Amino acid sequence: MLTITKECTVADIVSDNIKTADVFKRYGIDFCCGGGVSLAKVCNKKGIKYDVLFEDLSNVVKVKNQAENYASWNLDFLIDHIVNIHHKYVLDSIEILNQYVNKVVSVHGHHYTELLEIQKLFKEVSEELTFHMQKEEKILFPYIKYLVQIEKGEEVYKTPGFQNIQNPIQVMEEEHENAGDIFKKIAELTNNYTPPNEACNTFKALYSKLQEFEEDLHQHIHLENNILHTKAKKLEEKLV
Repeated sequence: MLTITKECTVADIVSDNIKTADVFKRYGIDFCCGGGVSLAKVCNKKGIKYDVLFEDLSNVVKVKNQAENYASWNLDFLIDHIVNIHHKYVLDSIEILNQYVNKVVSVHGHHYTELLEIQKLFKEVSEELTFHMQKEEKILFPYIKYLVQIEKGEEVYKTPGFQNIQNPIQVMEEEHENAGDIFKKIAELTNNYTPPNEACNTFKALYSKLQEFEEDLHQHIHLENNILHTKAKKLEEKLV
């Protein structure tokens, strides 16, 4: 178990115990794309008292559920989890959210004009994520599983067309960052997913689902950036 200090990065803490993600989320601290920052720096940047944040992190249940200890999972198993849980969630939710946003815009868009921008941004991020996940499933993930097979002695290494794993990983992480930036804009436009007092149920459902989508996206990106990609790069270095 990681001992939390001011020098620990946000990513390291969340990698050690995924439940701490809820604490960082509550403080508005990015634990996926921008997770490589120390607690000292993030507290200074956001004006957060370190002792208060440390206490909240320390109060998180220390005994980890093995099912949530992602850093201990084999890479091929982690990939299957990402595809079956997070990729499926994204695809299923895009369909639902498109129905919500189109209906709310048609009824309320003339009054709440920010809905038009939200609709545009969600269309952009949903299309990008769909293509992004296809690339992961067809290129990056099969290569990582191939590395696992090599480590087991089941395959012989051959240089991939992209030369080394850093190249596709860099592209994937840039796209992760872009998706995160789009959702930051959506969160701002929705006043952190707070619907107007007079909002109808569909309006409320839209904002609630957008918030849920962003939260899942943060965990999804964290698993890839901070665990899968990091371990896969080390595995390739070991084998090649």
